[in-house]
Amino acid sequence: MERVTVYHNPVCGKSRGALDILRERGVEPEVVEYLRTPPDRATLERFLGLLAGPPADLVRKDKRFKELGLSAERYVTRDQVVALLLEHPELMERPVVIRGSRAVIARPSERVLELLD
Repeated sequence: MERVTVYHNPVCGKSRGALDILRERGVEPEVVEYLRTPPDRATLERFLGLLAGPPADLVRKDKRFKELGLSAERYVTRDQVVALLLEHPELMERPVVIRGSRAVIARPSERVLELLD
């Protein structure tokens, strides 16, 4: 099986759930705690190239997003999303799970199963 990498936040239930699902199926992924080791530009560009949805899907529009006074309309293009996540990696939607040339944002956690078929 191709290597599976999970960009993980241990305090996130969805992220922990995705890891549990993988491990229950005998997959021991490489785990990257992205808040300790934030993704660089090339990694973020790779995410956006592998994910099926629009670039804006990679951005969490949560309490922190609002605290920063940000507007979703300003973060829709690849360049805008990459610039934002380089400055504020905590706004990256998680977990991002990659296997080979495919990736998903595992929200809900069961979306990780899309990579196992």
